[in-house]
Amino acid sequence: MSKRTLESFFKPKVNVTPVKRVKPNDITDHTLTHPLETKCENDHHHDNSHDADTDIDTNLGPPDSHPSYPIPIPQLPSHIAVALTHGTPAKEARAITNQPDLDLLYFQPYIARPTANELFKFLRRELPFYRVQYSIKRGAVETEINTPRYTTVFGIDDTSIFIHDPQRSQSAPSGSKSTPESGTQPSSSPSPFASLIPVEKTSQTPIRASKYQYTPRPIPTCLAHLQTSVERVTGARYNFCLVNYYADGNDSISYHSDDERFLGAQPDIASLSLGGEREFLMKHKPPPTTTTTGGPALQTQPVKMPLASGDMVVMRGATQSQWLHSIPKRKGKAGDAVRGRINITFRRAMIPAGTNNYYRYNVGVGPVWRWDETRREMVKIPEESEEFIHDKAEESGESDVTRGGG
Repeated sequence: MSKRTLESFFKPKVNVTPVKRVKPNDITDHTLTHPLETKCENDHHHDNSHDADTDIDTNLGPPDSHPSYPIPIPQLPSHIAVALTHGTPAKEARAITNQPDLDLLYFQPYIARPTANELFKFLRRELPFYRVQYSIKRGAVETEINTPRYTTVFGIDDTSIFIHDPQRSQSAPSGSKSTPESGTQPSSSPSPFASLIPVEKTSQTPIRASKYQYTPRPIPTCLAHLQTSVERVTGARYNFCLVNYYADGNDSISYHSDDERFLGAQPDIASLSLGGEREFLMKHKPPPTTTTTGGPALQTQPVKMPLASGDMVVMRGATQSQWLHSIPKRKGKAGDAVRGRINITFRRAMIPAGTNNYYRYNVGVGPVWRWDETRREMVKIPEESEEFIHDKAEESGESDVTRGGG
């Protein structure tokens, strides 16, 4: 892979300066001061806004178990949690605002490389993943799509929150811990993680069965630690965590923008890379022939950014509405493409359509995949396996929402 600097990809050449403070709608170059502190509104709520080949020290507590999880998800090793709390950002961000409608923060890195690599191995090994298949209709033609990467997702939109169900708290294993309403700090509450149930945010009444088509899942504590860190630096609040695993250079994501209505206007999306380096490409959406002021059409250049382990890009302002981004396929031994890579994005869905969308396209109804350290690849967990506890709400009755609701 070419080692050209980021600036060499832009024409004309521009100066990209460090950031002084984070303002989501500020399009001037600006250096990070102390990050914002996210506070919990109520310790009993959890609304999600907020390795075998290495020596791993003691984890912070027992694994997070929940009826919506196919497997228990362990807590972070303590040294990784400490590094995320006190060592981020590893370097200050650079603001990239030199092209029309482009508003980025670029951290190289956000997490120090050694910690990022350990976090990569931990998440690859411990999270449940999916290889989602779905169909789309273009006119009268229905096409089957096989997602070219492994995915998983946690979170719930702004209309709902997770709270502790006292009945579940009494029956769940003792010692489990969850996160508070903001989902951004480990909680000292004795209520176990397994007792979290989704309710209406305003009334805190049970969610009607038809609200969600899939069972929402609370963000596990290991990802909430990372969410806390990112929220403090960006000043944004998130309620969803999407995780992609690119097994090799054949896994990819095509040009797209995260401009769905359920994200609201000018969404703030933080995208963190772990593991192998891949190229992050951006291009402006096809502009109109003239601007709204009657002037000439916008002149923009494609953006090409190398994302190594620990690097993070925050896309803000009009970026999603006006720019497309992708991770292209990379064959052979092009740089680190043959290594696995995890991408984590934090975002905020405003309405139930966001929850339904994210679970449909990132969990779906297929089998669960897990990393096999011996085989060095993802393998399916058989449904009859004792550790496979796939949440099918209509069959098990363990969830307060049904998978088949509409």
